[in-house]
Amino acid sequence: MSFFGKNIKKIRGVKGLSQQAFAELFDLKRGTLGAYEEGRSEPKIETIIKIAKHFSIQIDNLLTNELTVNELLKFKGDLTTYAEDMKREQFAQIPCITENTANDYIALFDKEGFIKELPSVHLPLNPTKEFRGYTVSNLEMTSHDKGFYPKDVVIGEKVPASVMKKLNNGTLVVVLVDGKLIFRRLYITKNNAVLRADHKNIEDAEYPLSDIQEMWRVRYVFCRRIPEFGDQVEDKLLIIEQQLQKMKERLG
Repeated sequence: MSFFGKNIKKIRGVKGLSQQAFAELFDLKRGTLGAYEEGRSEPKIETIIKIAKHFSIQIDNLLTNELTVNELLKFKGDLTTYAEDMKREQFAQIPCITENTANDYIALFDKEGFIKELPSVHLPLNPTKEFRGYTVSNLEMTSHDKGFYPKDVVIGEKVPASVMKKLNNGTLVVVLVDGKLIFRRLYITKNNAVLRADHKNIEDAEYPLSDIQEMWRVRYVFCRRIPEFGDQVEDKLLIIEQQLQKMKERLG
């Protein structure tokens, strides 16, 4: 007599899974799982292997012994704690606007269903705040081989309309306005938003604040390439050298 049916029913109880949830986990039908648990049907060997492997239980123990709750916990401690820990530490799920989805986003930015379908990243940010990822697609925010390049990703926190005028000049923002998504620096003049690129050949874009449909203040940046820090070190050494030279001249 196989104890498989009784054991998987006990595993479900320890794990807190319904028959439907457990069945979906192993690509089974709910009725099929019910038949296993009631002893009306025996599983395929592939199914037994999947379940045993998933819960780190030896196949012979799963089939020939009626497992106790304590034994199940010894086989895999996360049967009870893993899901609970995941619930305690929830990463923010951040929808990302990519080059392929940008046009659709402009048209459907206020449709919750569309936002949920966007590709997303999970980051250890405050999940109560609203963030948006944006993939850079041009060279507008480059200057002298520095800055943001295509495929870099910026993560912005949503800026309420009432707060837009309070942002510091030069703040990096992603703005949805006039049927466009614009990633630039923000400067406020009266009731207008001036969006300025770092590239010297790109002209400013200016819009009334009332026309802005969304604004996201950049909080985090993910660069596709590793930044070079050599120039910064050399600049600092040069400054130190110049200061030492001035000290020598004064002492001399």
